[in-house]
Amino acid sequence: MAPAAAAPSRAAQVLCVDDNPANLLLVKTLLGDMGADVVAVDNGPAALEAVKQHSFDLVLMDVQMPGMDGRQTTEAIRQWEQASSSTPLPIVALTAHALANEKRSLLQSGLDDYLTKPISDRQLAQVVLKWTGLALRSQPQRIAEASPTAEQSLKVLDQEEGLRLAAGKADLADDMLGMLLQSLEGDRRTIREARLAGDRQALIERVHRLHGATRYCGVPQLRNACQQSETLLKQNHPDSEAALDELDAAIGRLEQEIHANG
Repeated sequence: MAPAAAAPSRAAQVLCVDDNPANLLLVKTLLGDMGADVVAVDNGPAALEAVKQHSFDLVLMDVQMPGMDGRQTTEAIRQWEQASSSTPLPIVALTAHALANEKRSLLQSGLDDYLTKPISDRQLAQVVLKWTGLALRSQPQRIAEASPTAEQSLKVLDQEEGLRLAAGKADLADDMLGMLLQSLEGDRRTIREARLAGDRQALIERVHRLHGATRYCGVPQLRNACQQSETLLKQNHPDSEAALDELDAAIGRLEQEIHANG
């Protein structure tokens, strides 16, 4: 599908699909603050039903979801569009981690584009304009974006980075961190159980989910540990066990730091 030509400005109608509630909240908040009308759902079947019931300009689709994943949901939407003679919707994949061959696979499965998490308000505005021709409202000047430096990557908790990732919105940054922490012990337990069972696919899925959650929080050490573990697991690399040990330790350090800070 070709990118859209510029059109007279109106509120963009966007469907956001993500099974991670923190990621869904952040993207919905950023888009809403820029003037988009957003519908948010947390699974593939709900996304398909929403497309059938409403008229959207763009779909932002999480790739890895339990049950009906992003590729399968996109295929189902494409089949419905063909059967109903509907104009194909632009569907953009959201992924926390993708190897080069996975990115090619996304574009071959009916998705039009992809964004790698964390996604900034500027990137969201650009992808909406690219695929719909609709401009979103510009945001007030905020803290400049910056890539994590080597020094930052050593930090267990980086509140300044968390604020940047939440587009300078302090309440949203607190929500993102709180939602990560709420699920952290369950994620740690599930990863440990999958390791004991030797279930590599379950490990990849849970590490990917945790990696996605860390992308919107100022937790550089844990985020890096997730990225390293996911990469090595997908490659079936022998160093993946050591990376998972470091991931478990990084979870423990974050919990200790949060506890120490009250």
